[in-house]
Formats: sequence, structure tokens, C-alpha cells
Amino acid sequence: MTIAVLILAAVAPATLGDPAQEARAQSLENEIRCVQCENEPIAQSTAEIAADMRRLVRERIAAGDSDVEIRAFFRRRYGDFVLFRPPFDARTWALWAAPLLLGGAGLVAVLAGRRRRSSTAVDFAPEEGER
Repeated sequence: MTIAVLILAAVAPATLGDPAQEARAQSLENEIRCVQCENEPIAQSTAEIAADMRRLVRERIAAGDSDVEIRAFFRRRYGDFVLFRPPFDARTWALWAAPLLLGGAGLVAVLAGRRRRSSTAVDFAPEEGER
């Protein structure tokens, strides 16, 4: 039992004294991606690097950095991939435009398919349909 408590204490990040700072830390930890797990925020990851990243978030908040500065720090260190919501700039425009472009292409394909089916449909006279 004591071993489990020690392991949990080592993995769990130290809470910040100010509830507002703790809320900021938790919010940021849900916005930053674990670089090892790739699809998990550092708040949910059990990887060692995620624990280090959580500690860095809390250290930077305690040092007085703003949320923007903390995101910029992780972006410089790990690239745009580390943020679940990367900023819109010249390098990421395709990432942001891809859902719109793919949705538009799908809509065009559906409409073209419907138009093709309606133009090739043959109307039979009632006598021809009975044969």
C-alpha cells in the first residue's frame, strides 16, 4: 500500500497554492499534446516526458509567465504539433483549410453523382415497363 502511495505521489504534479493558477495549469495541460503519446494531452498521459512537461507548465506559471508565453515556449521547443490548436499562420494554413476543402470536394462529388444519375435515367412508357 505504501509503495502505491509513493508511486502516485511521484507521478502526481504538485498543486499550485493559488486556485486560479491551478486552474490555468490544468487548462494548459489539456491544450498541450504529449510528444510521446501523440494523441493525449499531457494532463492524461502517464509518460515520463508528459510528467516533465506538466512540471514545466507549473514552474512557468509560478514564475509569472502568461498562457501565451507558455504555449510559445512549448511551440518553440517541440514545434506546432505540440499544441492541439496550432496557430493560423503561413505554415499551418493547409491544416486549417483542409476540413473546408475536403468537405467542399465531397459536396461537389455528391452533387455531380446526383446530376449524372438524373441525366442518364430513362423514362419508360407504361407499356414498356410491363414487358
